[in-house]
Amino acid sequence: MAVKLSDFDFNIPEELIAQRPTPEREQSRLMVVWRDERRWEHRSFHELPEILTSEHFLVMNNSRVFPARLRARRPGRNEAIELLLVSEVEAGQWLTLVKPARKALLGQVLEIEDLTARIKSISGPGLRVLAFEGSPDVVKTAERIGEVPLPPYIRRPDRSLHAEDLLRYQTVYAKRTGSIAAPTAGLHFTRELLERLSARGVDRCEILLHVGYGTFQPVRVDEVDYHRMLPEYFEVSEESATFIRTLKASGRMLVAVGTTTTRVLEYLARDGNLPSGGASGMCDLFIYPGFSFRILDGLLTNFHLPRSTPFLLACAFAGRELMLECYREARDQGYRFYSYGDAMLIV
Repeated sequence: MAVKLSDFDFNIPEELIAQRPTPEREQSRLMVVWRDERRWEHRSFHELPEILTSEHFLVMNNSRVFPARLRARRPGRNEAIELLLVSEVEAGQWLTLVKPARKALLGQVLEIEDLTARIKSISGPGLRVLAFEGSPDVVKTAERIGEVPLPPYIRRPDRSLHAEDLLRYQTVYAKRTGSIAAPTAGLHFTRELLERLSARGVDRCEILLHVGYGTFQPVRVDEVDYHRMLPEYFEVSEESATFIRTLKASGRMLVAVGTTTTRVLEYLARDGNLPSGGASGMCDLFIYPGFSFRILDGLLTNFHLPRSTPFLLACAFAGRELMLECYREARDQGYRFYSYGDAMLIV
């Protein structure tokens, strides 16, 4: 039976869409969901070391967000064209989300401060491949002139909160630059909380998935089987793969921090377990209800947008009806939603 996108819809009052992070990362609320027992409990994120035990271990995505949103204009015009760098397709050429797309026709030249780029090709709705002139280090330039690539439901009338966003729209364990959106489940951790988890015997390791357009690309078909995820780059070191295989073999429970981590792990575990060595490549795994999980025991995640691929993944893991119930409860209890919002632990 086809899985219908319309079955994953819900309404969230605008006032519950978090516009700023909590004053302290671990002050976020945490809904703990026991999927087999179909029950939940309201806790605080700082209580996570009291909830997890030495039977659990965490796998986290250490990708770092860069200021991938740039402002461009056509030569000689006083205008603002918004660019969101998605991924480098080859040296000096970037797949880019352009808004408004009607101003970025094939061959059009765009000026981005001291950079010049030309529209080389059209890749889809709003998506263009930009060829930058010369040999600029585009990421380095973006670090200098770019803006934090906050999602559109977080409204910033000006750049007054830019410094706060640079700090808070980033996990404390971020290392490798390459994401255009934060792996938001990890935003709640502080270094002190990680130390408390370690003291509790909750081990952890890190993997990498550079969050790209694939993660938040809208699903535009009602039969979700026909949706295709754009591939995103991942790496799992041999050390992390061995760590995960060893702990799983000993009977410990793997809790993935975020849907991006989940997709990499399940992509690599399609044959039942992770490869014996490390792995890298492009992950295009789309997880939706009906998916058979091979390696996941728990999921730490945020509250996601309706009809989105992360919400479909959560429903695949915990069940659609239970997730919709939990989201209704979160709404009624005044939880904060989406990227800067509260968290959910599903075990």
